[in-house]
Amino acid sequence: MTDPALGAIFVAAAAVSLGASWRLVVSLERVGARLRLSEALLGMLAALAADAPEITAAVTALIRHDSNIGAGVVIGSNVFNLAALIGLAAVVAGGIALHPRVIELAGAVALWIAGVSILAVTGVFSPLAGLALVLAVLGPYTAILGMRHERLARLGLPPAWTGWLVAAITEEELELEVAIHPRRGHARDALIAAGAVIVVVAASIAMERAASELGSRHAVPGIVTGALVLAGVTSLPNAVAAVYLALRGRGAAVLSTALNSNAFNILAGFLIPTAILGQRSASGQAVFVTACYAAMTALALVLAHRGRGLHRRDGIVILVAYAAFVGALLAIAA
Repeated sequence: MTDPALGAIFVAAAAVSLGASWRLVVSLERVGARLRLSEALLGMLAALAADAPEITAAVTALIRHDSNIGAGVVIGSNVFNLAALIGLAAVVAGGIALHPRVIELAGAVALWIAGVSILAVTGVFSPLAGLALVLAVLGPYTAILGMRHERLARLGLPPAWTGWLVAAITEEELELEVAIHPRRGHARDALIAAGAVIVVVAASIAMERAASELGSRHAVPGIVTGALVLAGVTSLPNAVAAVYLALRGRGAAVLSTALNSNAFNILAGFLIPTAILGQRSASGQAVFVTACYAAMTALALVLAHRGRGLHRRDGIVILVAYAAFVGALLAIAA
């Protein structure tokens, strides 16, 4: 197959995958509303659905034992998410107001997952151990977000902890209630979601295969194909949604979209498949991308907490950090 034909397949598959993932997000939000999920859980469900293209592309590469592309897609997507969903959104909107408790609660989970990712990629412990450590924090976090406040009060936690958690969840849901407003779904929405999953998976596999073949023909390192090309393309829907929410002043929704998306990328696109398929030794390039993901996560959270939100200058700092990441990765891969 010629290069133009592969390029056309890549563009067409990317368009179909991203369009179907958007349809999947809408349908799942409606199904979630039908099930009366909280706004926080609806936000996590939307983030998971929007991550379908990068997760599928990563798993496809890992099944073919191309660990550089596989790790590059999901972890590179996380770096791109931080730049586009938080940095670019802050620049375009002129600033993002955030509640300190929301930053602390979501940020603690994000930093834990980023730290586990580094240790798993460097081989300090196995992907299975990393999966257990992520679930040990992400599971209770998800459960708490879905609890009613009176049930949370019955967990037996110290009163100060309970009060802080209730306040943090309330502040996040006040933001998400305006940002997420699906109508209650029906059986038709569940069927549409199921069909969208099939389309996303098929199109994402075609996109990954076309990009990998083109990269191989032109001696483009796998980590570049995964962490820059596929990561950027598959994360575009999240970026567009984040800018839209930031322009409407929904700061917590922007932060939740970015951090929840990154959490699901690591869980479903990296730790679960590598735990099942077995992990080949990670390249220095993959370790570099993972370290940059952790560093940019910490940078974004420090800037947000220091200024009780993100100002335009903070967004510029994050975008400059992403540009430095791209330049360094290209230099390392050359």
